[in-house]
Amino acid sequence: MAHLSLRGHSLGLIHGVLFDKDGTLSHSEPHLIELADARIDEILRVFASRGASSETQVQLQGLLKRAMGRCDSGLIPDGTLAVASRQHNLLSTATIFCLFDLSWPQALVLAEEIFDSVDHLHKQNAAEAALSARTPLPHSKELLNELHNAGVICAVISNDTRHGIKQFLQDHGLSDFITGIWSADDTPCKPDPGAVHGLCKQLHLDPSQCALIGDADSDLLMARRAGIAYALGYVAGWNRTPDLTSHQHLIHHWQELKVEQAQ
Repeated sequence: MAHLSLRGHSLGLIHGVLFDKDGTLSHSEPHLIELADARIDEILRVFASRGASSETQVQLQGLLKRAMGRCDSGLIPDGTLAVASRQHNLLSTATIFCLFDLSWPQALVLAEEIFDSVDHLHKQNAAEAALSARTPLPHSKELLNELHNAGVICAVISNDTRHGIKQFLQDHGLSDFITGIWSADDTPCKPDPGAVHGLCKQLHLDPSQCALIGDADSDLLMARRAGIAYALGYVAGWNRTPDLTSHQHLIHHWQELKVEQAQ
């Protein structure tokens, strides 16, 4: 148990902190931009090979960018690619395909084929870029160390895969600070409040004794519905500042949070 304070204001005692990963602990935007562009390019290539006109390709590209949250400045922090799981991104892509006269079964199969193809083609590049593209955000490691030393249980709750979360933690020496993981592979996944309950049960924590820190309103609403004591929004993880409304407090930099072991 420890005292948590933000910009000199005491938030109270906590037993655990649940962290989102992408855009909260991890600087994931460069990798996700590369993934969005690769998927869009492959989709346009496939539709062109099927005889789609230039006009159709332009319409398709615009819809895909809007659905993924790909904008000129990078990614929209609350867009599908930034927030949702791979499966949810696949379903949104298949839905767009239906607007171009594909049946749902056809659209779903095509989306799966394209996502798998992009994963395969870019697997080596992604692995090589992982350390630079998914680095911890500034001072996040120091905060995790402070929490760990104060006896606070830390966990990651993310819509990345369990493998992706573990790889990020391992690559950057964060594994020793993290006691539990709840991923897109677990049921239910974010933003179902049951994800918070499942993770807290795994950690033997009561949600009312915990803080949850995330960069999206879906995270913060989930936290509050699950009975989390402190729903904290983090806004420094993206080129474009997230527009959050469901937070109790906002964190602009990890150094604004201070931890003191309870006596």
